Amino acid sequence: MSKSTPRRGFGKRSGTVTVIEAKVHRSAERDARMAFIITAIVVWLIAMTVASDHMHPILAFMLGAVIGLITGGIVWTIVRIWPVIRLIWWWTPEIGTAVLLTYGWMQLADHTPAPVTLVVLALVVGIPAAVPQIRRRIVAVVWCVVVRHRLRVCFSQFIVANQSGSLPLILWARPTPVGERVWVYLRPGLSQADLVGRLDKIAVTCHASSALIERASEGNAAYLRFDIKRREVLNRQVNSHLPSLVDPDITVMPRQPQTVPTALDLPDVPAESKPTTAAKTAPSANGRKPAASSAAGAESGDDINDWI
Repeated sequence: MSKSTPRRGFGKRSGTVTVIEAKVHRSAERDARMAFIITAIVVWLIAMTVASDHMHPILAFMLGAVIGLITGGIVWTIVRIWPVIRLIWWWTPEIGTAVLLTYGWMQLADHTPAPVTLVVLALVVGIPAAVPQIRRRIVAVVWCVVVRHRLRVCFSQFIVANQSGSLPLILWARPTPVGERVWVYLRPGLSQADLVGRLDKIAVTCHASSALIERASEGNAAYLRFDIKRREVLNRQVNSHLPSLVDPDITVMPRQPQTVPTALDLPDVPAESKPTTAAKTAPSANGRKPAASSAAGAESGDDINDWI
């Protein structure tokens, strides 16, 4: 669905604004045609079989054909407008917020005088701006809405999609202490491994410091969870009440300073005594190994020369 803008000054066109890509239109048209044919035939056969038990076969044939055509038309309409439904889903928070604000303002202006309307408007705008907790919560929700659109930009710009051009379905987002968490359902043609190599580009597009991806379901590889990280919470200073629990009148015991060793002094380590070994003797004339020393024989009480 594209809309051409009229000619402007100097005879130049400003271009076209593409809402739904032409490739998506062609894919939806092809899928809708196949869905209509399959649904009409299946419903026609089932309806004709059921109706043939209660009426003439010719009437059952005609009734089954009518029911099949009506059901197939409904399925064709749903599949054909699915890209528009998906586009509305992407903009649901903005559409809902705009409708709510417009309807609320109209009801407020119609049922209250002007001073009361201004006071209510000042309270609605001023309280969130003045209370830090409410203001931070509103900003976090706004970032969740923005991140959903930024992820859609990532999928449409530099992440490979399937041949029909169908983008993943971005389900929901909620704020976290470090950023946002978004759940995404992938379409055929993408996997988690295809997205891991593009985490740096995803972080840049989402205006974040980093991005992480992990599976949101053990039984479904298409259901992923994106963690968009904007800030560090582990290195922040936290106000603790523990110092106030210490008695200020407690007596502090003096402590003698001690020298902390910074290196190992090898001369201070005592040397270990090495065991003495018997002197090596030359081999005997017959090539056998020499016998034990005479000192060992003396200790045992035997003369080794008597055994040679």
